[in-house]
Amino acid sequence: MARTPIWRSIATTLSGEISAGQYAPGDKLPTEAVLAARFGVNRHTVRHALAALADEGVVFARRGAGVFVTQVPTEYPLGKRVRFRQNLASAGRVPGRRILTMQTRSATETERSLLALEEGAQVHVVDGLSLADDMPVAVFNSVFPAARFPDLPAYLEEANSVTEALRRSGVRDYTRASTRLKAKLATATQALHLQIAEGAPVLLSTSVNVDPEGTPVEFGSTWFAGDRITLTLEGE
Repeated sequence: MARTPIWRSIATTLSGEISAGQYAPGDKLPTEAVLAARFGVNRHTVRHALAALADEGVVFARRGAGVFVTQVPTEYPLGKRVRFRQNLASAGRVPGRRILTMQTRSATETERSLLALEEGAQVHVVDGLSLADDMPVAVFNSVFPAARFPDLPAYLEEANSVTEALRRSGVRDYTRASTRLKAKLATATQALHLQIAEGAPVLLSTSVNVDPEGTPVEFGSTWFAGDRITLTLEGE
């Protein structure tokens, strides 16, 4: 009788422990060194076992952080009133946001068209990461009219919330006027931020938010990690 390869036996053992609840979705597995000592093998054999589990969708690796049990994708409703923190909290996840860069520059032709701005207008541009339970689930790019919201970058720095920053800027409410969805493949930079493989599937959502008078206040692009978020469309 052919012997079961050691790496497969290790993969089966770990898969069974995950199924039994010893490791919950999102939990970090022991390091390769710890697993190698536990099973009495070298790290290459452990790496082979973990790669097999990753191919099966049981675990995934985060660059520089380790190997984690795959989580059930979070339901993320898209409707007229989309609020990141509210959506994640409603799904039982802890929302977070990390701003990577903020700059004020001249608006592009597309940005002027979507935000109803005149030629030569300036915009505030914010790039960042959206987190669920401290795990990156999306990268985002948000563009705001600079002349209308001169202090918005400072408010974002203080509140780390678009809704609160707009409220402080005088926008008491805003809704989504349009949303477009498109399947894409992660670029090298997006993969680095999301801790996924380059070329992994991501879903691009582009949208325009408007104030109660119908004036555009934000043009946003969000690249969601395909295996961590399930986008759902709400009825209006």
